[in-house]
Amino acid sequence: MQVRQEIFDTYWRFATMRQEVFFNKINNLSPPWTSDPIINTYKFCNAYRASDRVSQYLIKNVIYDENRSKNQEEVVLRILLFKFFNKIETWEYLENKIGDYITLSNFDSNVYSDILQEAMNLGYVIYTSAYMSCASKEFGYDKKHQNHLALIDKMVIQDRVDNRIVEAKKLEDVFQILQEYPLLGKFMAYQLATDINYSEIINFDENSFTIAGPGAERGIDKCFIDTHGKTYTDVIHWMTENQEKEFQRLGLNFQSLWGRPLQAIDCQNLFCETDKYCRGAFPDLKSNRKKIKSKFTLTPQPIDYFYPPKWRINEKVKETLVQRLPQLNIANSQLNSNCQQLSLNLDSLVKATTEISDNVLKNNKKYQPKTQSKKSKFLQSFEGEKPHQLCLF
Repeated sequence: MQVRQEIFDTYWRFATMRQEVFFNKINNLSPPWTSDPIINTYKFCNAYRASDRVSQYLIKNVIYDENRSKNQEEVVLRILLFKFFNKIETWEYLENKIGDYITLSNFDSNVYSDILQEAMNLGYVIYTSAYMSCASKEFGYDKKHQNHLALIDKMVIQDRVDNRIVEAKKLEDVFQILQEYPLLGKFMAYQLATDINYSEIINFDENSFTIAGPGAERGIDKCFIDTHGKTYTDVIHWMTENQEKEFQRLGLNFQSLWGRPLQAIDCQNLFCETDKYCRGAFPDLKSNRKKIKSKFTLTPQPIDYFYPPKWRINEKVKETLVQRLPQLNIANSQLNSNCQQLSLNLDSLVKATTEISDNVLKNNKKYQPKTQSKKSKFLQSFEGEKPHQLCLF
């Protein structure tokens, strides 16, 4: 393969810098966490997909929460429901309105649809702005969330897709099973297969199968002048297999995930992030996207990182978290302003949620437990957040 050397080397340097930022933040070091002005200015995903905030919430709170059922059907339901929206606030809003943990016994697509419609009527964005799966009126509904909920009902309740998933012989089989369903293109099916593989119901090598998303394809096209007939998938596998050699070639001290090397899904994501990074570092490089849209903003809440137990790194993670410095009180006017705005938004939301429609209240009554065993945060308002209608397949 013929590489575009400067950009190809940037891929490995970016991975190293981004992981350096990850560990500097964990250790509560004072920002800036890197000398690179682009990474300091703009928002980039972690080098490891499982380290991102939403993935961490999925793993720790949705999949492995000790109070939740480990039944395979329940696990699949929770993963699909969380990932179709891919937004922590939407998940917590649903659980707050249900009044308990989301389970098969209280899952009702019509009730959930009414709750989410009420949230949208109040002005809240229920889908992530990072990426959005396309949704046609496949199930006859006008609203996207209605069709997605109907899809979950078909997959989990009607088809018992969990049985086929646990009987799969390889990760690609799980991908193929998911891709058979409407509204799920190749990229979304691959992401869901990876998320289900975080759980205990299946256990496949992440390097055994991968697919490049549109962002990764752009990144590969920037890194390589000619792949000599190798597919995007071939290139990702090559990067995964040669990572140690490339870091050594460049003299980079890459800090792995407590001994876990980059997996195919991570190398795929890094191509996407490299594509973004190059928009700032190499603006003259031909691309159909010229700017990095999202700026980096500080978040006041540190993450107590937790990974799938089968990876066998959580003890090392705990050791690192115990040794980290006390959290710094960062004097950041932007952060203070954001916190004040968040407080105002929450105050407004508390008032607004007292006006939930009679229809939603009526539908929810049968799901209210005798005791409130679950407390959830209210959905945070992101009035300035405008989702991008991006088809990832």
